[in-house]
Amino acid sequence: MTLHRLAGRLRPALSDPEFRAAARGLTTRVAFSGDGARIDLVVSDGAATVEDAPSPPADIAVTADAATWGEVLSARPPRGASSFTAWQLAHPGIAVEGDPLRIAQARPALERLVECLREVDRLAAPPVRRDPTQIRGRYVPVTAAGTRADLFVEEAGSGVPVLCLHTAGADARQYGAHLADVDLAERFRLIAFDMPFHGRTMPPLDWDGGAYRLDAATYLAWVVAALEHWVGEPAILVGCSMGAAIALVAAAARPDLLRGVIALEPPLRSPGRRNPYLAHAAVSGGAHNAAYVRGLMSPLGPEGHRRRAAWIYAQGGPGVYTGDLAFYSEEFDGHVTGPLIDTGRVPVTLMTGEYDYSATVADGEALAALIPGSRFVPMPGLGHFPMSEHPDLFRTHFAPALARMAGAG
Repeated sequence: MTLHRLAGRLRPALSDPEFRAAARGLTTRVAFSGDGARIDLVVSDGAATVEDAPSPPADIAVTADAATWGEVLSARPPRGASSFTAWQLAHPGIAVEGDPLRIAQARPALERLVECLREVDRLAAPPVRRDPTQIRGRYVPVTAAGTRADLFVEEAGSGVPVLCLHTAGADARQYGAHLADVDLAERFRLIAFDMPFHGRTMPPLDWDGGAYRLDAATYLAWVVAALEHWVGEPAILVGCSMGAAIALVAAAARPDLLRGVIALEPPLRSPGRRNPYLAHAAVSGGAHNAAYVRGLMSPLGPEGHRRRAAWIYAQGGPGVYTGDLAFYSEEFDGHVTGPLIDTGRVPVTLMTGEYDYSATVADGEALAALIPGSRFVPMPGLGHFPMSEHPDLFRTHFAPALARMAGAG
């Protein structure tokens, strides 16, 4: 019966404009099975149908029991059941099998298809006054780690400085809704910049074109240069994901530059985020990587914001996302960095979204225990990119955290 419900949800989803755009050129057969039953999604050069009594072998097989399929179809699915990539990486009751290359090629279409399977219980939030014209953008020449770059910087407001660090493979546009926040700008000087190779900051002119790879020493050097070069006074450092990781490294290494740290979706240890298809000749990097990160978002946020959050990844430079993950997924270790932080000098707040399976709520709690005096804030209904996937709901957590930290200065 549950697979019958699944088939009933799949058929109308095949006409979804975003699914159809993602499926262009795709040919694959995906079998959905459970409790002895099976239905297939058949895509042939972008044209999709659902078969109720299939027999041919499938390219991709997804298997779960009836209870788990019920979770998948629910209006508020639990973490792990919320997206195709979450099925693959984070749900012990769902098996996704097949050639990894074929899965990577199908990921953009399947990620959207899973979103279309349910009537989602969208989470509302209080409205926020925003004025994007208050954001000022400019290029700032900076030298760090032996390299000169013209960093693109955005700034809004005045008062206590708040420097915002973007996630792996993304750029400062992730914080656009908060730089446009009229009320925040009345109290805070909000600043965000694009790291070299990201967004509007170009690669250095002496780059040899080889594979990009970020390490902690280089990353910290750029953050310190930003703080020293144009912030000019101790700042609240806000970072998400890899930005959260380097913010904690900065708290341990350069507390003199900081008024506090707000670490969004901070990792404890997040191995396994890198895979060969983030930069692969047989896979569309922009489409695949946008879908890969979309799987980390909450299904409960506004679709427009979620699409924009993924769009930033669709525009990332080749190999930059996986190069950043070399630091985030392979080098950073909260067990090492956490105990080095003195929260008597640098207050630390850790904030984690319910749907994040890369840096989970349990990881955030464990990391907070390694940083005595830190504060941990779980964020129900949010995912790995809270500031961009649902900025209004995120603000209900972010604004109080900023106010507490500014008051402690």
